[in-house]
Amino acid sequence: MAAPIFDFSHLTADERIELSSQLRDSFYGRAVDPDEEQVAELRRRRASLSDGDLGESWRQVMDAIPWRRW
Repeated sequence: MAAPIFDFSHLTADERIELSSQLRDSFYGRAVDPDEEQVAELRRRRASLSDGDLGESWRQVMDAIPWRRW
């Protein structure tokens, strides 16, 4: 793992939360275009929906989570 650009180890938990909020907020309103690989994956996923297979129901997905039983 690369060395962090900013050493935040001296910050309190509340200061780290505030920092993460400020970082997240700095991205709002900025367009981020997907790269070619992401576009290809989105197209592949859209094409897979056209074959009629919509995947598993939400109930099947939730039942598959071991810590969550309905």
